[in-house]
Amino acid sequence: MSELIIREMTESDIEKVSLIEEECFSMPWKPDDFREMIKRDNMTYVVALVDGEIIGGAGLRCIVGDGEITNVAISKAYRGNGYSKPMLSELLLLGKKLGCSAYTLEVRVSNEPAIRLYKSLGFNEAGIRPNFYEKPKEDALIMWNTSYSD
Repeated sequence: MSELIIREMTESDIEKVSLIEEECFSMPWKPDDFREMIKRDNMTYVVALVDGEIIGGAGLRCIVGDGEITNVAISKAYRGNGYSKPMLSELLLLGKKLGCSAYTLEVRVSNEPAIRLYKSLGFNEAGIRPNFYEKPKEDALIMWNTSYSD
């Protein structure tokens, strides 16, 4: 089995993470968005590496105790191999260090694999944001986790 390493993102990771973001999302973040994430004290971004290659990343912003998971992306070639769950678990642990006691996220209502993943980490469905996503237009499922424990 390949070695999985999860660590906080550095400036030198931004180009690769941006490419993965472009592969995964119709409206991807730009490199400057990632730079902002790693500069701010209330934000963090982790990357997942397999055999030394960055295969994904996930970000978290902590505001007044609530952690917002901003994005989660795994390169298409590595999906379905169980890499997202340990990456998100590490992100939630870092969130605790930032002072988060609850976590929220939005996910496309059609993204069943991601919804299953979030539920496996203790997230619960909390509502719908109509037409939240564009390209294509789609509702977002709002999910919350108020009881994450390592």
